Amino acid sequence: MSFSEKKIGGKLIYKGKILDLTLDDIVMPDGREAKREIVRHSGGAAVLFVREGCVLLVKQFRYAYGKEMYEIPAGMISVGEEPAAAAARELEEETGYRADLKHLADIYPSPGYTDEVIHIYTAESSSYIGEHPDDGEFLNAEFIPLEKVEKMIENGEINDAKTVAAIYKYLYKNKISL
Repeated sequence: MSFSEKKIGGKLIYKGKILDLTLDDIVMPDGREAKREIVRHSGGAAVLFVREGCVLLVKQFRYAYGKEMYEIPAGMISVGEEPAAAAARELEEETGYRADLKHLADIYPSPGYTDEVIHIYTAESSSYIGEHPDDGEFLNAEFIPLEKVEKMIENGEINDAKTVAAIYKYLYKNKISL
């Protein structure tokens, strides 16, 4: 049995700067019709930068959660931009580092209601050229020991999905046991 659903109609509810909201009419596998509210997003790109056993994280206030959060450097992919180029741009803007990137993983942060894909890369070699955050972007970048980052995840100080996924994928891929 196929579990696929087929779109038969729908409408744009909201068109925004960073996302759109659609209400889609679909046919379910059993033939019944239903609606799906979908957040349409151009996608994101992020960089896990580990140097000398330390992870480069940014700390910034996230309005939706009402608190400061630690995250790997990341941002939206612009229309027509390649994910690796977006990741490199965000790393440089937020932290001042320019690096060669290698693909680590693609994640779907919440497949129940959004089509967003976050492309995660690792930084290989790097040079510091100076950060230049976007207008209205306030953050601090710092290297934190990998062992401490893992403890921060375990005790709930780091909850950001892309950061948690990147750290654990990195640890697994490199067979690191802290």
